[in-house]
Formats: sequence, structure tokens, C-alpha cells
Amino acid sequence: MTKRALILFAHGARAASWAEPFERLRDLTQARMPDVAVSLAFLELMSPSLTDLVPELLGNGVAQITVVPVFLGQGGHVQRDLPAMITKLRGDHPDADIKVVEAAGENPDVLNAISDYCVNALTR
Repeated sequence: MTKRALILFAHGARAASWAEPFERLRDLTQARMPDVAVSLAFLELMSPSLTDLVPELLGNGVAQITVVPVFLGQGGHVQRDLPAMITKLRGDHPDADIKVVEAAGENPDVLNAISDYCVNALTR
């Protein structure tokens, strides 16, 4: 069986507490997919970085990596920085299968879940 990994890619921040919701998301996701290595990686200010994590996963026998940008929108980091990192990683690891999906906030299911939360806020 091919070893797979899912990387939740977030911005990062100076305050360690900022990462707590992402850590909970990672743990919830991992619980739903015990046969997949689920990790967090950060663009800046926190570790591991995406460029550090991918080689580590590949070194541990992972063959397929899916990167999920947990950003609400397609700003400069998702449009420019992430593609540049992925291009370099693919060049450095040509045998690796590295896929990137849309930013979480661009997905209709995610937007509907956030909308549900907002609508339900009126009844709390």
C-alpha cells in the first residue's frame, strides 16, 4: 500500500496560541484517516515549514502528498508563495507525487459550513 500524507498548510504567527485551532483540525482529520499521515506546516513564523516537512515525510516512505492550504482566500501566499515552494519541492524530489488543492475558503462546502455557523450565531 502506498503511504500517503495530508499536509494542512497554514500561515503561521508569532503567538503559539494561534496554532491551536489548526492543531485541533489536524487531530480531527487524523482521527478520520488513521492510515494517512496528517501534519501541519507553516508558511512563516512557526515550524515545521512546508519545505522542511515534505523531505521528512518522503524520507519516512511517504509516496503521495496532498497539501491543503487552510487559508480563507487565494491571496498572494496561495497564488505566488505556495506554487513557488511546490515547484521547488517537485524539482528537488521528482519522484514524489505532490498535489495541492484549493484554499479551504474557496471550497463551497467550507463556505457553507461557515455560513451555517454565522446564521446559527443569531440563536446563541
